[in-house]
Amino acid sequence: MMKFFTLIFLLLAFQTALNAQNYKQRFNEIDVKHYNLAIEVNDSTNQIQGTITVSLKFKQLVNEFQLDFTQKDSTGKGMQIESVYQNNDTVAFTHSDNKISIRPNFVNTDSIYNFEIKYNGIPKNGLIIGKNLHGDRTFFADNWPNRAQNWFPCVDHPSDKATIEYTIKAPNHYQVIANGFLSEETNLTNNLKLYRYKTTVPLPTKVMVIGIAQFAVQNIGETHNIPVSSWVYPQTKELGFYDFANTKNILNFFIEKFGEYPYQKLANVQSKTQFGGMENAGTIFYAEKSVKGERDFEDTIAHEIVHQWFGNSASETDWPHLWLSEGFATYFTDLYIQETKGEEAFQQRLKEEREKVLKFYTKKQTPVIDAENTNLMSLLNANSYEKGAWVLHMLRKKLGDETFWKGIKTYYEKFKFNNASTNDFKNVMAEVSGKNLDVFFTQWLQKAGHPILKTSWLYYQNKLRLLVDQTQENAFNFPLDVELIYTDGTSEIKTIEISEIAIPYEIATTGEVTAIKFDPNTWLLFDLVD
Repeated sequence: MMKFFTLIFLLLAFQTALNAQNYKQRFNEIDVKHYNLAIEVNDSTNQIQGTITVSLKFKQLVNEFQLDFTQKDSTGKGMQIESVYQNNDTVAFTHSDNKISIRPNFVNTDSIYNFEIKYNGIPKNGLIIGKNLHGDRTFFADNWPNRAQNWFPCVDHPSDKATIEYTIKAPNHYQVIANGFLSEETNLTNNLKLYRYKTTVPLPTKVMVIGIAQFAVQNIGETHNIPVSSWVYPQTKELGFYDFANTKNILNFFIEKFGEYPYQKLANVQSKTQFGGMENAGTIFYAEKSVKGERDFEDTIAHEIVHQWFGNSASETDWPHLWLSEGFATYFTDLYIQETKGEEAFQQRLKEEREKVLKFYTKKQTPVIDAENTNLMSLLNANSYEKGAWVLHMLRKKLGDETFWKGIKTYYEKFKFNNASTNDFKNVMAEVSGKNLDVFFTQWLQKAGHPILKTSWLYYQNKLRLLVDQTQENAFNFPLDVELIYTDGTSEIKTIEISEIAIPYEIATTGEVTAIKFDPNTWLLFDLVD
């Protein structure tokens, strides 16, 4: 996801803090396997009618379990439940604190149980109903991070993945896009149309999505048997088709890097998402105003496509590990820019991203893996994106290209359609490389900050004496490239290993040194002070 959003929801932070307390308990109790969601929208009101069948297994015998579901409040927004059935029998339930507490009639740990919930209401969030920039009525889901519960009952956390089938009824002047493949499109009576979409692989709720609007649709073609399409507002058809025309080439680049694409299609959709781009599985949403016919957000398209592998398929186990999604998408976008725009553009992006990390640190001194932060929106910061990308960049230098890419592919294959923690990623890279990466991962991800260096040097008789002093609180171990510039205009790069202790380094030279440069090829996340 590109982190340009228009609204910060304070209520979301409060709700997140409350939800975090009971997720662990629920993961030990239930495992949702499938959602079958039937929803009907109309043009006369913002009220939706929904019926969802939640298919789940019990991990232990329980008298009660919970699903996330935002209830109706004094403003009239939110959902109210009409009935709950377990395998066609009514069951007792309560709906409070934005949870459905269901008391099943019977349970065992061997079977899959189906709970059908009928409900209606006006979504507070999650399903955004309103007018687009052209004044046309639209319905767009926008679930990240845990807003799916505003329009359907679910376990609204990335660790509980499930397949989903949508049956959507809408006035017949709309078109509907959703995750998965379109299995049915039927004209009904009374000016309604039915669409049915179904996924074949499990998704986290954060990237489950529907879009209902008037669209112009272009089928771009296929790459590696994956159909690619563009869905834009009719008023901006030519502009949107031009903006998204290169998507097939971008997708092909990452398939060749990572391996098989995890979903059945790739649709780019102009939408009402609050983010610049939102990586919904196989159905990426882009902010409606980004479509201008200038093709100036190709890096956003690349970023969201990377997420199909990292974030959607191989998902973080919990929110503090968000860098496994956003850091990956940021860095591999950088590598796409290197491939398409050249080394100079790549180096410039790295330097700009480094500056963002340094600037963020002056405002907030937190580690990348920030277990204390319960405001999920605020995790969309330079630690998760740019510093996460820099960790991958330095890891690539440490391991070498061949080992790095072998590790990335191994990691994805092991955790595709599943969840991983930072420790899982570290263990894969350590196993592939044969190196102990504990210090590397601890200092760059679990501790706040980065090396802040104060240096001095002296040249005398073909020797450079260099003092490097780390001035930050947490000492780091890292290699530092030093470029020696000689009086005849030539130069060479020497690498020294910086330890936790400030010690002088003596470097042999091949001539008189007139100047030195630190990290000339942009491989280190650091700050240099006078």
